[in-house]
Amino acid sequence: MGSRASHIALANAYDGISTVVADLDDSDLQRPTRCRGWLVADLLFHVLCDAQRALVALASPAAPPATVDSVSYWHSFPGDDESARHAWWARRSAADFDRPSGVVRLWADTAPAAVRAAGSADPNGLVTTQGHVLRVADLLDTLTTEAVVHHLDLVLDLSDAPMPGPAATRVATTTVDALLDGAVARPSGWSDHDYLLKATGRLSLTDPERRELGALADRFPVLG
Repeated sequence: MGSRASHIALANAYDGISTVVADLDDSDLQRPTRCRGWLVADLLFHVLCDAQRALVALASPAAPPATVDSVSYWHSFPGDDESARHAWWARRSAADFDRPSGVVRLWADTAPAAVRAAGSADPNGLVTTQGHVLRVADLLDTLTTEAVVHHLDLVLDLSDAPMPGPAATRVATTTVDALLDGAVARPSGWSDHDYLLKATGRLSLTDPERRELGALADRFPVLG
């Protein structure tokens, strides 16, 4: 994406999550999410760690060349064992707060700071994160994609919560399209958010959807 578009999309993604959690009480923050074993507060802590990682990455310039972009970044997922360890660590870390709302307060301080830092960074500058080197604009798009997917995870049991915003959702769907090697002819009736839930394995493909997707169905899910 273009530099300004990437920054706008990240702001849209983080503002969307902030809107979801801002007025939740401690009981609502302990509702389930789409992420196995994680309550809303646990998942918010995980996204908070991404915002903190953004601040570190944006202050960590790297020498060329870039090793990944906003699409190839997703090819290096951690294994199941590492993911399980992280899931357990995040849950225990979130539980260390006196109250679940403590996670919301830290998110409310950190997410806007990450967005401001992103807006001040050279979009074509190279930074490092998680062992990768990538352009700032690509970093922002990866953060946006993850935030949008986790926004959808957060609202599983929050029926009145708003969905992710259009600028952020556009980045996430564009990423999934690219991972599937081009724009996908989606089964009839799929919204952008349905597409993301199916492409990340949050919702299983039905038999009619598999038939409509053809051979492409075997590529689902493309993100974990």
